Amino acid sequence: MRRPNLKWIVKTSLLVLVSLTLFVLITSWISSSPYTNKPVHQGIEPQPEKLVRSGNEPEKANVIVDDEPELQKNDEPEAEVEAPEEQNEQLPDRKPQEVRQIVAPANAEKKDWHDYTAMDRDEKRKGLGEQGKVAKLDDESQRDVEKRMSLENGFNALLSDSISVNRSIADIRHKDCRKKEYLTKLPTVSVIIIFWNEYLSVLMRSVHSLINRSPPELLKEIILVDDFSDRDYLGHDLEAYIRDHFKMVRVVRLPRRTGLIGARAAGARNATAEVLIFLDSHVEANYNWLPPLLEPIAINKRTAVCPFIDVIDHSNFQYRAQDEGARGAFDWEFFYKRLPLLEESLKHPADPFESPVMAGGLFAISTEFFWELGGYDEGLDIWGGEQYELSFKIWMCGGQMFDIPCSRIGHIYRGPRNHSPSPRKGDYLHRNYKRVAEVWMDEYKNYLYSHGDGIYEHVDAGDLTAQKAIRTKLKCKSFKWFMEEVAFDLMKSYPPIDPPSYAMGSLQNLGNPRLCMDTMGRKKHNRMGMYSCADDLKIPQKSQFWELSWKRDLRLRRKKECLDVQIWDVNAPVWLWECHGQGGNQYWFYDYHTKLLKHGNEGRRCLELLPFSQEVVANKCDPNNPYMHWNFGTYNRTALDNYEKDLSLNL
Repeated sequence: MRRPNLKWIVKTSLLVLVSLTLFVLITSWISSSPYTNKPVHQGIEPQPEKLVRSGNEPEKANVIVDDEPELQKNDEPEAEVEAPEEQNEQLPDRKPQEVRQIVAPANAEKKDWHDYTAMDRDEKRKGLGEQGKVAKLDDESQRDVEKRMSLENGFNALLSDSISVNRSIADIRHKDCRKKEYLTKLPTVSVIIIFWNEYLSVLMRSVHSLINRSPPELLKEIILVDDFSDRDYLGHDLEAYIRDHFKMVRVVRLPRRTGLIGARAAGARNATAEVLIFLDSHVEANYNWLPPLLEPIAINKRTAVCPFIDVIDHSNFQYRAQDEGARGAFDWEFFYKRLPLLEESLKHPADPFESPVMAGGLFAISTEFFWELGGYDEGLDIWGGEQYELSFKIWMCGGQMFDIPCSRIGHIYRGPRNHSPSPRKGDYLHRNYKRVAEVWMDEYKNYLYSHGDGIYEHVDAGDLTAQKAIRTKLKCKSFKWFMEEVAFDLMKSYPPIDPPSYAMGSLQNLGNPRLCMDTMGRKKHNRMGMYSCADDLKIPQKSQFWELSWKRDLRLRRKKECLDVQIWDVNAPVWLWECHGQGGNQYWFYDYHTKLLKHGNEGRRCLELLPFSQEVVANKCDPNNPYMHWNFGTYNRTALDNYEKDLSLNL
């Protein structure tokens, strides 16, 4: 038998080995090439199946965890990931009241981030304003100084100087927040605080609270951006205090007044961390505020998040809750409004919930995503509209936004304050609004303009080329998509065209038909009175022109000032107050059969004229009392017969 040729076998084996090696190298090069069908994030909107729906098992593919310590921009050519045009407007198959969820990978390592040592130390603190309790000064000789300083700042600055900058506050989080754990690996943070003529002790209390209640490994820096303040103590005194007390705090000084928007952009350009957190200059962070704010961004870097904003009373520095959450929205004059939580969110009060619009002052966003979106539109001047612009493009350009109940920050809502001259001449606010509308709102911008009573016709929005280019580059969705899929119930609460009123005109008292309810020339926050009726009860003068609106409140025609009853005593006074649209103490119903104007959802009290004093009050309804009988100038019987049914408006 012939022996095998060993030399031939060796050569064949080597050839096969080389071929296999080449095959592996070529296929690995192909798989790493940008010219593949793998999804590449370029600001392209996630496809509908990537939504995690309530009640379903979350898919692992939905979760993005950034392993890189530094978030880097992807500079691959846009043409390689261009989606077909017809997919760009495809709407997610999401029914109203389904909610998106933020779900970490099942095997992700988590930990309890609470600093129990600091919390225990705070719990033992005693003194003025400690535990976030009401504080006051007892020195009567200082009352004039206290009042003057309050008017200069919009809060009790003299009292602030007597409260520790390291004071403790009440832990008012939901009880479930205290049991939550968060990802062990979270991104680093640059906190950006803009200030202009802020009072020093309030500004420093903001900084101390952030440092005292933030894990040091997460808080990389605090950047204080001085928007050209002219108070002396915000120069050398501020920098000396920072030098003596902090290592991670620095001041960026702007050479001229730019306003909130430009100053925030300057702060963001100076930031070096993975996440940007924008805060106001008069805040106090609550316990364990930072990890719950960062986890959603760690899971998906195209997520923006907002903390719950609590109230620090401007007069006594009491720390208290504002409420337990609502979804951000707007009306068609661009006033910030709120929508009720969805049913699924109410079941889980400690979990994040999606919100269409941020309030604007306090939020966190990935540094990479912020600049991918183009940052702020720096054509927006001073302040106004920036929260809408950023909210719209977050949602429409592939991102998402959540409010975080377990992250709470107190905020001083300023009280009465001396007027400060505007740093700009002209109407910068409506110019800002028009920039946002022209770039992002498509045909819906006409609703905003129609509520401007012609003001937008004379406003030049400026050059919008760069902003429109961002929308085109990121292949952002339409505003119609935003309204139908994100803010799907906004039109119901804040319709762009008000449904017809139930009744309108003069309110003539039938006990004394010569008299009609009248503002008497008084502004809001005053009681209403009676005056001689106008000749035309259907279209009287403005001071007597009332309407029972679709919100079921009784308001001055085309105004946002409503009749309000604030106590339940006999002869309860009737005030003119800001309309809140929530019923309750502003709910009214006109019974055209009995001529009674009933107050409150239960309808037990009615509007009454006291004949001798001619005061307007609310008392227990008495159908036999002629001074409780009122005649409306005109009313819609069919609508009043169906008062409990929601009015529908076809747009």
